Amino acid sequence: MAQASTEVPGDERGTLLAFVEAQRTAIRESLLGLTEEQAASSPSASELSLSGLLKHVAECELSWLRMAQQQPNERVRDEKSWGEMFRLVEGESIPGLLAFWDGVAEQTAAFIAEVPSLDDSFPLPPAPWFPQDAKVSMRWMLLHLVEEFARHAGHADIIRETVDGTRAMG
Repeated sequence: MAQASTEVPGDERGTLLAFVEAQRTAIRESLLGLTEEQAASSPSASELSLSGLLKHVAECELSWLRMAQQQPNERVRDEKSWGEMFRLVEGESIPGLLAFWDGVAEQTAAFIAEVPSLDDSFPLPPAPWFPQDAKVSMRWMLLHLVEEFARHAGHADIIRETVDGTRAMG
């Protein structure tokens, strides 16, 4: 749940960023106290792991930020398989991905603070799941990040409870 804070402006931008951060925190906290091996395990019916979810959401946020900025995404790799998007590969670690995601979060907050209006829009890329020639607003992007992170925070809760019995809500 997003917490009210004296550090976050109570305006729409601050409120949306607080909800994005609340969902980031839920995912981050699902990894607390686990080894890399435990975090990489897939103990439920799906192939998802906690470290894989972390990688996915961090890269997902960067992707949406770069689309909004209308800049190329420096982390896009050609022909990345589904498995590589949801699991750590050689050279990747939980601390490294957490630091990467912190940097992306800072960039997102700075970008949103500077954008003239949350109504400003950017084009969606061609994809079968997007309408052709569609544009979305900065507000839509932030709400989409809340949706994306919340969905995966729920996955993370189930995985973590399966790994060691730890429950997000006590």
